[in-house]
Amino acid sequence: MTHELSHVTGIALAVLSAAALSFGNVWQSRGVKIATARKGDGKFFLTVVKTPVWLLGTALYGVAILLQISSLTFAPLMLVQPIGVLALVFAVFLNPHFGGPKPTVAVYRAMGVCLVGVLGYVIIAAQVSEQRSITDAELVGVLLSLAAVLAVAGVSLALNRGKIRIPVVYVLLGGVFSAFVAALGKTVILRVQGIFAGHAFTLDSEGVLTLLCVIGIGIASALSMYFVQMAYTCNASDVVVAGTTVIDPAVSVVIGIVILHEAANAPPWSLIAIAVAGSIAVVGVLKLSKAETPGSGAPRTEPTAGEAPAEPVAGETAAAGPEPTA
Repeated sequence: MTHELSHVTGIALAVLSAAALSFGNVWQSRGVKIATARKGDGKFFLTVVKTPVWLLGTALYGVAILLQISSLTFAPLMLVQPIGVLALVFAVFLNPHFGGPKPTVAVYRAMGVCLVGVLGYVIIAAQVSEQRSITDAELVGVLLSLAAVLAVAGVSLALNRGKIRIPVVYVLLGGVFSAFVAALGKTVILRVQGIFAGHAFTLDSEGVLTLLCVIGIGIASALSMYFVQMAYTCNASDVVVAGTTVIDPAVSVVIGIVILHEAANAPPWSLIAIAVAGSIAVVGVLKLSKAETPGSGAPRTEPTAGEAPAEPVAGETAAAGPEPTA
C-alpha cells in the first residue's frame, strides 16, 4: 500500500468512526435520560444497562473506538485523531431528528468556533508532525502522564465526595481519557505489527511496557466511558460530543508534541500557533456548553437530568429501537 493510499484509508476509517460515535452518543444520551427519569440517581447504573437504546448506543461507541484504532494503523495519530470533530457536526444535525433541541444561533456559533480551532491545529500539525517509532522512554512518559491525570481526577472526586460541581468537567475528563486510549492504542498497534513482522513477544522491559499499555488502555477506556455517561446526566448531548471530539484531539496533539516528539523539527512559531488553535477549540466547547445550558437564553426541548422525557412514550420507543432519522 502506497503512502498516500495508506493515509486516505486512515482518514476514511476516522470519518466512519466519527459517524458511529455521533449516533452512539445520541442514543446513549437518550438512554441515560430515560434511566434517570425512571429511577433517579439511586439505581442509575443498574437501570441504564437495562435500557435498550443505551445498549445500542454503547455498541456503536465500541464500533467507533475500533474504527478509530484501525485508522491509526494507516495514518499518524496527529492526522486522524482530530477528524473525530466531525461527530460534533453530525450530532448537531442528528439531535432534532431524535427528539433533541433544535440548534440555536448560539449553538451554531459555538460549533463554528470549535471547527475553526480544530481545523487550525490540524492544518498546522499536518505540516510539522512526523510519523516515527515510539521509544520505551516516550512510552513511560505517556504512562506517567496518565497516572498523573488519574491522581488529579481521583483527588478531585475525593474532595467533592464523588461528585463534580461543574458539569462540563465531566465532559473534559471524558475527552482527556479518550485521548490516552488513542495514544496508548497507537503504541500497542506499532508493537503488535513488530511482533507479526518477526519479532517474538518476550517478557523483557519492552514486553512489560506493552502489557502496561494494554492495562492503561483498559483503565482509560473505562474512565472515559464513566465520565461520558455522567456528563449525559447534566449536559446536553451536543456538549458531550464536543468534549469527546474536540478535547480528545487537542490532548492527543499535546501528547504527540511534548512526549512523542512528533514535531521535534517544527519551528517555534508553529507550536505557538497549535497552542492558540487548541485554545480556540476549547473556548468553542465552553461556549457550546453555555449555549446548551437551560436558562442561558438557548431554548431546549431535551429533558434534563431528573425530568421526565419530553415524549410520553419515550421509554417504549427507546426499547423498540432507534427512531427514524427523517
